[in-house]
Amino acid sequence: MAEMDSQDVSEPTSPGEATQSGAPPADRHGLLQHSREFLDFFWDIAKPQQETRLEATEKLLEYLRTRPQGSEMKYALKRLITGLGVGRETARPCYSLALAQLLQSFEDIPLCSILQQIQEKYDLHQVKKAMMRPALFGNLFGVLALFQSGRLVKDQEALMKSVKLLQVLALHYNHLQEQPQKALVDILSEVPETMLQEILPKVLKGDLNMTLGSPERLELFLLAQQKVPAKLENMMGSVNLFSDENVPRLVNVLRMAATSVKKERKLPPVALDLLRLALKEDKFPRFWMEVVEQGLLKKQSWPVSYLCFRLLGVALPLLSKEQLQMVMRGDLIRHYGEHMVTAKPPNQFRFGPEMDKYVGTFLEGCRDDPERQLAVLVAFSSVTNQGLPVVPTVWRVVQFLSPPALQSYVAWLQDMFLQPNLDSLVDFSTANQKKAQDASLHGPERAVFRLRKWLIHRLVSIVDNVHLEKEDALVEQVARFCLFHSFFVTKKPTSQIPETKQQFSVPLESQSREVVSNAFFSLLQTLSTHFKQTPEQTQGGQSWAYRLVQWANKLLSHRSVTTALPFTTQQRQAWDRMLQTLRDLEAHSAEARAAAFQHLLLLVGIHLFKSPAESCDLLGDIQTCIGKSLGEKTRRSRSKAIKDSQGPPWVEVLVEILLSLLAQPSHLMRHVARSVFGHICSHLTPHALQLILDVLNPETSQEEDENVVVTDDSDEKQLENAEDESDDNEDNKNAESEDESEEEEESEEEDRDGDVDQGFREQLMAVLQAGKALGGTDSEDEEELGDEAMMALDQSLASLFAEQKLRIQARREEKNKLQKEKMLRRDFQIRVLDLIEVLVTKQPENPLVLELLQPLLRIIRRSMRTSSSQQEQELLHKTARIFTHHLCRARRYCHNLGDLVETLHTQVEQLVQQASRQADSSVALYHFNASLYLLRVLKGNSGEGCAPEMQKNPRASTDTSPKPRGPQTASCLDLNLVTPVYSSALSSFLTKRNSPLTVPMFLSLFSRHPVLCKGLLPILVQHIAGPARPRHQAQACLLLQKTLSMRELRACFEDPEWKQLIGQVLAKVTENLRALGQAQTKAEHQKELSSLELLNTLFRSVHHEKLTLDLTGLLGVLQGQQQSLQQSLRQGEHSTGSSRLYDLYWQAMKVLGVQRPKVEKKDTKEVPAAVQGPVSMKRKKKGFLPETKKRKKRKSEDVTQEEGAKPAATAGEQPPSTGKKRKRKKSKAKVPAQSQVNGTPAVKRPAPDTSTLSPSTPAKTPKQQKKRQKPSQVNGATPVSPTEPAVKKKHQKALLKKEVSGKSPQSALPRKKARLSLASRSPSLLQSGARKRKVQMKKVKRS
Repeated sequence: MAEMDSQDVSEPTSPGEATQSGAPPADRHGLLQHSREFLDFFWDIAKPQQETRLEATEKLLEYLRTRPQGSEMKYALKRLITGLGVGRETARPCYSLALAQLLQSFEDIPLCSILQQIQEKYDLHQVKKAMMRPALFGNLFGVLALFQSGRLVKDQEALMKSVKLLQVLALHYNHLQEQPQKALVDILSEVPETMLQEILPKVLKGDLNMTLGSPERLELFLLAQQKVPAKLENMMGSVNLFSDENVPRLVNVLRMAATSVKKERKLPPVALDLLRLALKEDKFPRFWMEVVEQGLLKKQSWPVSYLCFRLLGVALPLLSKEQLQMVMRGDLIRHYGEHMVTAKPPNQFRFGPEMDKYVGTFLEGCRDDPERQLAVLVAFSSVTNQGLPVVPTVWRVVQFLSPPALQSYVAWLQDMFLQPNLDSLVDFSTANQKKAQDASLHGPERAVFRLRKWLIHRLVSIVDNVHLEKEDALVEQVARFCLFHSFFVTKKPTSQIPETKQQFSVPLESQSREVVSNAFFSLLQTLSTHFKQTPEQTQGGQSWAYRLVQWANKLLSHRSVTTALPFTTQQRQAWDRMLQTLRDLEAHSAEARAAAFQHLLLLVGIHLFKSPAESCDLLGDIQTCIGKSLGEKTRRSRSKAIKDSQGPPWVEVLVEILLSLLAQPSHLMRHVARSVFGHICSHLTPHALQLILDVLNPETSQEEDENVVVTDDSDEKQLENAEDESDDNEDNKNAESEDESEEEEESEEEDRDGDVDQGFREQLMAVLQAGKALGGTDSEDEEELGDEAMMALDQSLASLFAEQKLRIQARREEKNKLQKEKMLRRDFQIRVLDLIEVLVTKQPENPLVLELLQPLLRIIRRSMRTSSSQQEQELLHKTARIFTHHLCRARRYCHNLGDLVETLHTQVEQLVQQASRQADSSVALYHFNASLYLLRVLKGNSGEGCAPEMQKNPRASTDTSPKPRGPQTASCLDLNLVTPVYSSALSSFLTKRNSPLTVPMFLSLFSRHPVLCKGLLPILVQHIAGPARPRHQAQACLLLQKTLSMRELRACFEDPEWKQLIGQVLAKVTENLRALGQAQTKAEHQKELSSLELLNTLFRSVHHEKLTLDLTGLLGVLQGQQQSLQQSLRQGEHSTGSSRLYDLYWQAMKVLGVQRPKVEKKDTKEVPAAVQGPVSMKRKKKGFLPETKKRKKRKSEDVTQEEGAKPAATAGEQPPSTGKKRKRKKSKAKVPAQSQVNGTPAVKRPAPDTSTLSPSTPAKTPKQQKKRQKPSQVNGATPVSPTEPAVKKKHQKALLKKEVSGKSPQSALPRKKARLSLASRSPSLLQSGARKRKVQMKKVKRS
């Protein structure tokens, strides 16, 4: 087989190779005697996976190293050379690389011979026209393989032949394009100078026109000029590529090179070589101005533009400071700026990320030259579109700046902010901006505003950059600069305040000051989060906010500075009191609560400069709350806090303050509110919590919006962003304006049609009637209306429709306003949920947490109904996360309920009832989990902490076992109150057609509270069978199956109770199984599956507990349904679960001692013709035994009939089997022969009634069964399979004869070991069928 496979692999790859190499055919067949592993290497080499190719190449080289002189080397070379010209384009480079590595590893192989084989294999003169392209590529990749081996430049003869071959290949441009020329340049770049001098005259002509005709020839010329300039000068004389005559040719060559690398998106090597040549000859300005900016950019195309951009990026490390300034102020950088503004990434390639890599590489490579770093960074920051720089404010390349360059760059940003010099910028306007007639878009004021906005955000982003090494002085400089110009104005320059030395050349407008203020608070957020835990970043361990407040206080006290918004006396007093409070808090600095209060006070104090009126009142309230909070000497317990309905007022006031702070769209405010609330939540009162819940209440929050005013600065942000982005989007605006106008017209028409009311119709009819009255009443005179009448009618209609349009616009604005208010309200609720999350996370043992269940559930219910918008989805997800993970699944919970025990019992009932009334199961799950959480709280609280009335009335539990009674009486959970609640829910679940409750809910209940489960088991047992729907019966069986396996539940029962429960469930399951195999619907089929699964679970439980039960009736029921079950399996009813049902059936029968027959496949062949269809007649005849063998078995039939007439014995008198072979052999000798109970009886008579299967003697205990007694007769009958056909019995008797005579190695039952009696494995009184069969076989042998 290996030889045949190798022929199949090798023959198609090398046709005619024997004749070409001159080897005899025998040698060719000898080469194919290699192993399959060796031949598979060549298949793996051509696979597209790189790892597979490399691994195959390495294994091939290792294989050949062990046989360097064998036939494998010759075959490998031929196979690889053949692969160079295969039809698959992806496989050619793979074979070329493998051949290169082979030649590199085995240097004794001459390159000339390999090149000769390649030329013979792919002879361009003899190859057919259809095979020309593979032959060309075979030669090209062959030369590349020789070059990649690293040996070609050392072998002059092979090098000269390869160069000649590449020159020949260059003539076939249609197939190979410029690839041969590129390969030639790559090879010659590695050739030594002496060898290049010899080869150069053969590859490079002396004509300069031909040299400037293609990028490859020009690149070869530049290579020669770099390595052998003297030889080149002898050939071509002195050549000036940058002369006036050659500049247009260079431009054309670079255009061709840009087009050739369009798909690769890289810089052509010829462009980089020209750049280096210009720098070497000190002709860079001429090259840049005439070739790049005036040549390539004259006729713009995107491939050429990208070439220029890449040339700029590559040139950055090569240029001096003066050259950089020249390049960064030319037309190319302006064209780059236009590209950055107009390019849209989804549809157009954007060069910005690639330029960032070039700039980052330059900055990282010249850290020791801060002047060049600063020059490049300032140059890119000066490229502006009507005042707005094109580079982003958050520019990652600044992380490579050295500290001196960073300090100089920050100083430049600040100077440009104070004195904007628009003349120093490289400003431009797009084509659409130039077409705009609005003079306001081109004014210097707008450019200054856009520039200042970018500058202040760039300063903040530098501090925010965590990868940038910054000194503390620099951070403080930026923070003070932002604070000063946000809220203060210079009256007189002073040396004490450096920020007052420089004046504004253009006054700072209020809009710009607002931008600076927002940037300052963003900076404050960064300083508060990134540097709050690093004392080395601050002086004396003080926070940045505290230092800035001290700096602001110094500015307030200085005469040369005043605030932008003048302070009143009351506001100045509030500021002074805040400072005094800060000094008081320093005495409590060890407390975490004092730090949180200090942070809140500092933040609100700084906001005093932004909104003095609002912040002044907040400061007074906060100071009062802080004084009362820190003035409390003793901390009250949570129980007292619950009983005290009034509570300390400072907590409620502080909660209101935090809610007002959360109403502001500030991430810093949100962070501070979370921090402060985390320290005061232990003092929370019911009324303070109610203030938070009122905001979250979906019903009251929509009606009572006056409590908290939600502010929004989105309008201002939209205006600012619109100014920034309006010009950026103008290039796409014209293309989209028509579509947008059409959509607006359609929406207006729809609104107009939808808003037309009856009043407008009546007014319109009145106007038309008035017009007709003016022109006459007769319809015939309508056309004769005068001009004045027509004009009056037109004016009336115009005024009427104008009024209607105004009404429609007002309605639309009102609708938008309501929608916006709704969005603000949802955002506010999402922020307020932070306080709830802090409370349940830090104070899970607080009794107030129990009051959060219903409010959170209301939010979930409402959001599930109206979760269409993104905000609703966010609100729902956050509420569900807090409810599920932080509340219901919390490890800690309240352990001091006090008077809440009775309330919690009532709340459990309400939650379960609400869960039963929900329309969605997912919502019902939240309610059900909430009730389980309350049960856990009640169960975890001891009886000492319960209410007195609960202790006076101890529960009357139905559980009489001493094990669970002890812990249950010590808890506050009253089963008499809780059990009826869940009983009604379980009854509803098992009776209602569409119930929101699910099986996992009750399984969770049963697993967590097994004592409660004990009282619910009778309901499950009741619904297993009876008038319930099949689906509900299946669910009841599933619940019982999962529940009876719980060890916790077993601990709640005593042994008699458990045995009684098992007997009741077994009786119900037996009733269900009377209809086994008769399912007509999917629900009935599922009921059968669940019943059998429950039955097997009962068997496992009984076996584990070693109970003794009478299973004879169950066996009769199961045997009675065997035929119907097999028939349903053959018919394919519910085929998805029929096999599973059949397996479960025989699993149960196996426990009862009945073995599963292994003749299922033979049934189709051996059933009589009356039963079989015409299709299976041939198969039936094929499997019949000869008549002679049937006659020989008459004697064995008589023996088995006599044995079948003997009565069966009960398993109680049968000695049990312990599973050990020694004891099993002893018992075999004493057991009399009995008939089989495996569904294949050896009797030929009608099946007995199932009533005869019940033994008359009671069940024996395991101790009694150990006595070795002879079995007694039970009603004189033996349990047999009542559904087996007569022919099947006949066939089984024939099989029995086979087994006895030893002609068949297989038996109808497994013979590994005898089955255990159900007295030891399960509660049955029947005997194992395997042992009976062996005894019967012995009887047959004796006879």
